[in-house]
Order: sequence, then C-alpha cells, then structure tokens
Amino acid sequence: MYEKTFPNKRFKHTAEFLQKHISKDSKILDLGVSNPFSDIMKKMGYSVENTFGEDLDLDKATIENSNADVVTAFEIFEHLLSPFTVLQAIKSDKLVASVPLRLWFSTAYRSKTDMRDRHYHEFEDWQFDWLLEKAGWKIIARDKWTNPTKKIGIRPILRWFTPRYYIVYAERI
Repeated sequence: MYEKTFPNKRFKHTAEFLQKHISKDSKILDLGVSNPFSDIMKKMGYSVENTFGEDLDLDKATIENSNADVVTAFEIFEHLLSPFTVLQAIKSDKLVASVPLRLWFSTAYRSKTDMRDRHYHEFEDWQFDWLLEKAGWKIIARDKWTNPTKKIGIRPILRWFTPRYYIVYAERI
C-alpha cells in the first residue's frame, strides 16, 4: 500500500504507528491539505478529512469546528509560527503528530522558491514533548527513526545513525 510511495520508510513507520494506536472506526482530521499520506490513511480504512490550506496560525476555524475523534499532524507543526495555539484549539482527545528533528549537522529547511515551505521550528524531542505537555496533552507513546539518503558525504553518513523523525501519540489531559 505504501511500499511504492516516496518516501516509503517515513510512510511505513507512520502507518504502523497510527495502526498501533488509533482504531479504524475513528474519524480523523488531518492537518494540512490532502496529501499522499492522507490517501494512504483512507486506503487503510480510516475516515479522513483534511484542512484546506488555510494559514493555521491565523485561521483555526476548521480545527475548532471539527468533530473528529483524532487529529493527525504529520510534519506540520514545524511550519507554524505558533504551534502552541493550534494544539490548544484541537477539540478531540487524541493526537498523532510527527515532526522532523533538529539535526546538529544541518540548518533548518528553507525553500528558496516557496515562502510557505519553510521550517520555523525544528524540534529536539524534549522540546516537542514540552510543547505538547504545556498545551494540555499527555504523551502515551513515542518513536524516532532515521532518514538515510543514498548520497555520498559526511552528512549522508550521519543520517544513517541520527534520528530525523519523531512521532507521538498523545491524549488530552
């Protein structure tokens, strides 16, 4: 199902984590526009709605008006200036979220062509945990994984050993 979808390692880890913690009868609000992974979730049997591309820092109406059982946010919070207010606006009691981790050997991602495609935050795991806890969430489960590339060099070698992605399942306190 996700084996032939790039980047399949990230999708495979995310799908396995989601299946472990969220039942198929859950209604999901996936933060961000429809994307390859929201399509994978639908193929897995989940009922998934997405936000519409609105600036979630400024417009939280879709989140506030949602009656979803679970909110998912896969590589979304690093793009927000204020992920804290978005986390507080979520009404569901369950959250599955992943973020790219800050890499000591690489600067934060910044697209030169798309002003919206930039990372305002690249978290260390403890920082993301703290953000969630301060916003009223209790972390139930967490996982990390690497993101190796097939390029040659010091940074590509470090990516084989340094976790790049961090995912959590949290419940509202």
